[in-house]
Amino acid sequence: MCRRRGITRIVTVRVLVRLLAVPLVLFAAFVAVIGGLAVHAWTTRAVDTTGRVAFDTPLRIPPVETGTVDADGTRVFDLTMQRGTSDLGHGPGTRTWGVNGDHLGPTLRAERGEKVRVNVTNALGETSSMHWHGMRLPAAMDGGPHQPIEPDTTWSPYWTVDQPAATLWYHPHLHGSTAAHVYRGVAGMFLVDEPGAPPLPHDYGVDDVPVIVQDKRFDGDQFAEDDAMFSDVGLLGDEILVNGTPRPFLEVGTEAVRLRVLNASNARVYDFSFDTGMPFLLVGSDGGLLEQPRPIRSIQLSPGERAEIVVRPEPGSRHVLRSTPPDLRSDFWQDRFSGGDDRIDVLELRVAADLAPSPAIPEQLTTLPELGDPTGTREVELTSSSTIDGREMDMSRIDQVVVAGSTELWEVRNASGTIHNFHIHDTQFEIVDVTGMHPDHPSLAGRKDTVFLPPGATARLLVPFGRHPDPQMPYMYHCHLLKHEDNGMMGQFVVVGAEHIDEVTGTVGTDHHAHSGG
Repeated sequence: MCRRRGITRIVTVRVLVRLLAVPLVLFAAFVAVIGGLAVHAWTTRAVDTTGRVAFDTPLRIPPVETGTVDADGTRVFDLTMQRGTSDLGHGPGTRTWGVNGDHLGPTLRAERGEKVRVNVTNALGETSSMHWHGMRLPAAMDGGPHQPIEPDTTWSPYWTVDQPAATLWYHPHLHGSTAAHVYRGVAGMFLVDEPGAPPLPHDYGVDDVPVIVQDKRFDGDQFAEDDAMFSDVGLLGDEILVNGTPRPFLEVGTEAVRLRVLNASNARVYDFSFDTGMPFLLVGSDGGLLEQPRPIRSIQLSPGERAEIVVRPEPGSRHVLRSTPPDLRSDFWQDRFSGGDDRIDVLELRVAADLAPSPAIPEQLTTLPELGDPTGTREVELTSSSTIDGREMDMSRIDQVVVAGSTELWEVRNASGTIHNFHIHDTQFEIVDVTGMHPDHPSLAGRKDTVFLPPGATARLLVPFGRHPDPQMPYMYHCHLLKHEDNGMMGQFVVVGAEHIDEVTGTVGTDHHAHSGG
């Protein structure tokens, strides 16, 4: 009997071992697969195209659109958002979106003081919008989520251009679909000119050149729109388009050339420099000219930021504008999967042997007005990749109320574990300081509407608000990494007269909701 019991116990143990072995083996296999995927993702994530780009395509220059002038002096632009196909280096059949064309849009130009009206027609077949990034204008004309443009309709915002000369841009801002619409190609520059500007290079397309930088990924001959594995920031591409041009080169025929560099990518942060170490002058940032040109050798731009630089290359030389690993100031994992280890060639400058003369750059470019002492301090926390101050975007909720014409100190802290940047509509602020950055860092220079914020950092911003009170129509503030923006990382503020500040209820009437484009 005892022997039988012993045998029974042995058999039972063996059965249990076998039963337990199956899930253990499956678990070990699962861990091995996940580990293998992680190792593969890590080893293949970093992009390095340095020295590997052919630069065999002349840089496309977006056409200038100056519009027409009505009898009352209003400059009128007509824009149509449309679908098309383009050759972006993978054949002529790549499906793209554009403005007045198959991909990207024209460069709009207007002078300070002019009245403008832009008739934006939506021929995309789905709802979109058009935001004037960096422009100071009434909230109802801003083109944010509260101004959707339905298919086969036209939206006609109008305003008076009331800000210094600057490199601005336009793009969709439909809540939930901004990333896809910008990525497919709805974007362009909006240049504000000003009489009496300093003698900088200004012959558009010759010595004054737009440089719209976007990274893309392709699946065959079509855009790939899925996010990279383990990436929290959104889509990162392994190919660069400049003004929609693959492998671009620019023929330089003047002693100096002004490059208006725009980071129009969805998520990528660039640290631009030249492969030859060529120095250049930083003469402008988001909001316009700096007071004095800054001699530098590199400039870091996060999505939405702009920089105007002037280069003076040697006759007969060649230089590659490239992005070296940006200073994301995150942990090693975040750096790796947010593009922090990437090295990317962007644009080749081919300098002629004989160059047309260019004027010297003046030591004083402009005088920036004093913003005055702040009337108060406002604290904002970036709490995740979908929330600000712990709340997702709610188009019916007003998060902040500010007084028209006031200046406030905003302390914006990145309390999340990932990289962000921070953009405020209808303002050009002064960056007082950012944690861990020297006050003279070139990325902080001049007036700005967008600032990069690594994990744990705080930016103190002196923010002048506009004089277009409207208690019912809000402006936005948000992360300009477009996936984060679409996920709900936005807040809303209204500008009101001082006498009406207690009358705002904290809600705004709207029938517009998030859209998910196809």
